[in-house]
Amino acid sequence: MSVTEGTAGDWWKGAVVYQIYPRSFQDSNGDGVGDLRGILQRLDHLERLGVDVVWLSPIYRSPQADNGYDISDYQDIDPVFGTLADFDELLDEVHRRGMKLVMDLVVNHSSDEHPWFVESRSATDSPKRDWYWWRKAREGFEPGTPGAEPNNWESFFSGSVWQFDEASGEYYLHLFDRKQPDLNWENPEVRHAVYAMMRWWLDRGVDGFRMDVINLISKVLTLPDAEPLPGRTLANGAAHYTSGPRLHEFLQEMHREVFAGRDGLITVGETPGVSTEEAVLFTDPARGEVDMVFQFEHVGLDHGPATKFRPRRLEPGELAANLTRWQDALAETGWNSLYLENHDQARSVSRFGDDGEHWRASATALATMLHLQRGTPYVYQGQEIGMTNTPFASIDDFRDVESLNHYADDLDSGSSPAEALLGLASMSRDNARTPVQWDGSEQAGFTSGTPWIAVNPNSSRISVAAQDGDAHSVLAHYRALIALRHEHPVVATGSFTRVDAGDDAVFAFERAGADSGDGERMLVVANLSSDERVPSFTAAVFERWEDAEVLLTNLPGSEGSPDAAAPLAPWEAKVYLARD
Repeated sequence: MSVTEGTAGDWWKGAVVYQIYPRSFQDSNGDGVGDLRGILQRLDHLERLGVDVVWLSPIYRSPQADNGYDISDYQDIDPVFGTLADFDELLDEVHRRGMKLVMDLVVNHSSDEHPWFVESRSATDSPKRDWYWWRKAREGFEPGTPGAEPNNWESFFSGSVWQFDEASGEYYLHLFDRKQPDLNWENPEVRHAVYAMMRWWLDRGVDGFRMDVINLISKVLTLPDAEPLPGRTLANGAAHYTSGPRLHEFLQEMHREVFAGRDGLITVGETPGVSTEEAVLFTDPARGEVDMVFQFEHVGLDHGPATKFRPRRLEPGELAANLTRWQDALAETGWNSLYLENHDQARSVSRFGDDGEHWRASATALATMLHLQRGTPYVYQGQEIGMTNTPFASIDDFRDVESLNHYADDLDSGSSPAEALLGLASMSRDNARTPVQWDGSEQAGFTSGTPWIAVNPNSSRISVAAQDGDAHSVLAHYRALIALRHEHPVVATGSFTRVDAGDDAVFAFERAGADSGDGERMLVVANLSSDERVPSFTAAVFERWEDAEVLLTNLPGSEGSPDAAAPLAPWEAKVYLARD
């Protein structure tokens, strides 16, 4: 039975979520852009994979300045993806297969083409003027001139967060692109308009929301300057808009107004910059906010001191240590999302693994250590076949607004085109946005036309078709991991305890004490390096696991007990099961 059946309040603890980035998933009409009917064509793949929840990145009507995260109509489908009738058919088919469907909710900001903002900017005395953040120029400055911006915050997408509006002589706030003005959640009319829209989707049959940058909706009202970045006039203003003063009040109000009294839903809060202490507050069931957080700390470990586009190499054990810290912090209260990649992150096998000699082993080792922790795992489209970063040859190959803006800024700062491209090659969001590789044909089975962004040339060897039916493939391993979560309650609800393996590169942990289990214990041991490693377990650990069953391995022919003398091959992972 699928874990999504029934209405148990915490069914999502035993579930696996699959994220679809629609424009890159499957094109059904040959225009080069993925669409809803394309998703319909590939639902059997998701059913065979075994996932429980399908999360769609935005499909609402949008000018596509940020690939749909700039919404101009929250209650319609963008024509590039299809129609509301297509959506209803997709929703029915997802439900028929025993899966749930989650929408991406983007309400920190809208598009500047949304009727709300069009009305807001129409006049300074517009009834919707304070639905957004409007401010006059800095005192003593001529409006529209350099330095006149109301504060010195830098946008996530480079440049100032303020856009000058010549018609009114004022500025509006946009933490992201200038075409994504921030909604003013201080205005109760804004909040209740958002809640009404959310109820409309739930009444249509949607099973919940993944809430984009939801912890940015409450700002410090004075919008003060921040400490400038070294050598720059702009500053990181996150302290004044991340987890702001009324955030928990707003989320609790949303829960009461939208989710209370509805069974079987899932609510996910994307919360960049959140601490473990704050994550507990967000996800404590008694507080009525969200079911789980989607936090960023582990995917920021390799960021350079100035920018993510100057990444650093992680030390052995650094990723495992961070993941362990989050496991321990949320052990008693709260819930975490488990992920290594999504539409905003480069491909995990290229970033945290070894996409060369040990491509398959590292893709499956990373999956093993992630899926068997406490939390709800997420699979991003293509991750289940080990899709890698793309060898972009020039800036003309990129489509992402963040990447294009950074490249221009990098050149303005004195970097050469080669230096600027190097950072984009490893960290650009476009690495995750190339089309899903369904087969080895020219466009990887994604489209019969010209894709909106080029297909990774390695699709001739990495594809669903090449792996389907191969018992030793990355795809087969993902299917096995998802099945383990469904079959063994200890994976979903058991405790997490880190085990010292005597080597920082070896990530070992125990799962035990499942609420509804039968005394099952699970030991996961993963060599997260491209070198052979010899774990050194204590005698107590060895004794505890010497009679355990080898439940799953990622290397063909790998077997045995956790013997301190048994070496682990590069990126080897083993899962042991025992019963008390």
